[in-house]
Amino acid sequence: MNMFDEFLSRAAELRSHEQPFATAVVVRCDPPVSGKPGDKAIIEVDGSVWGWIGGGCVQPLVVREALKAIADGKPRLVRVAPSKTAEPEQGTVNYTMTCHSGGALDIYIEPILAKPQILIFGRSAVAKALCSLGKAIGYRITVFAAEAIAEGFPEADTIKQEMNLSGVELGPETFIVISTQGEQDEEALEQACGTDVSYISFVASNVKSQKLFESLATKGISRERLNQIRAPAGLRLGGLSAQEIALSILAEIVQVRKTEPAHIKVDKNLGDDRPQVEAIDPVCGMSVEPSKADYISEYRGEKYYFCCAGCKQAFDAHPENHLATIP
Repeated sequence: MNMFDEFLSRAAELRSHEQPFATAVVVRCDPPVSGKPGDKAIIEVDGSVWGWIGGGCVQPLVVREALKAIADGKPRLVRVAPSKTAEPEQGTVNYTMTCHSGGALDIYIEPILAKPQILIFGRSAVAKALCSLGKAIGYRITVFAAEAIAEGFPEADTIKQEMNLSGVELGPETFIVISTQGEQDEEALEQACGTDVSYISFVASNVKSQKLFESLATKGISRERLNQIRAPAGLRLGGLSAQEIALSILAEIVQVRKTEPAHIKVDKNLGDDRPQVEAIDPVCGMSVEPSKADYISEYRGEKYYFCCAGCKQAFDAHPENHLATIP
């Protein structure tokens, strides 16, 4: 298997497990640099890298931007050059690469995110219509309902006959819709409230939903959490049929996704007791891994890490000049 085939295979495997990642591809270079056009890498949410997009200062900053891309879902072009342009182009992130002899790289980073998923509680006509519509626009669908069968939900990815969310992976783009309509309404609502999913909707009238919310409050579910449930479910489109109600719910989910974009959590190894895994070269601004740094200086009791000997020499000559530029 050649490298390109292996790249596609690794990407396909991550996609099959619905794991978010980012791809980075070198699209332009000015020698001397180690990365060449067509070089590519896969960056996962834990910062691990497969492939090659250049060494030295380049890889840490590409990892940093890839993790940002995974978190915000936006692609970007990373330009690493001897000097930053006065006015960067929209969608381009500029870094100064003073530790190379005039070389430059343009690297395109694109996040590949998991499909959004809808968890549907119930086997009502609305639940069936929502399953069909959601799958048609690319959502993953899981149905929770006693006696639910594949024939009733042919488009569902998974059918569970117990209303139990334990073991179900809940991501930032998970949406819960309760359309039980008399079958274990309270149990489904209790399961949903026990998650940190931000979107929960309930197909029921105001009167019915308020009665159930009162009952759930006596069980210890907070009023704040209950007030987050959208009931009646869906946008007010005036629809009455099961298909129209399902459409209004799906429209509401799409609206939420566009107006309240989810942010995927990535492992930046910051803010805890683990060893420092990233430092900034005070001379050129590059990311440096302290555990792998070959060039280190100590000044006034603080350690500073450098990507190359040239940056260390420049710092040692005039440390105050460079520390003054650190944000």
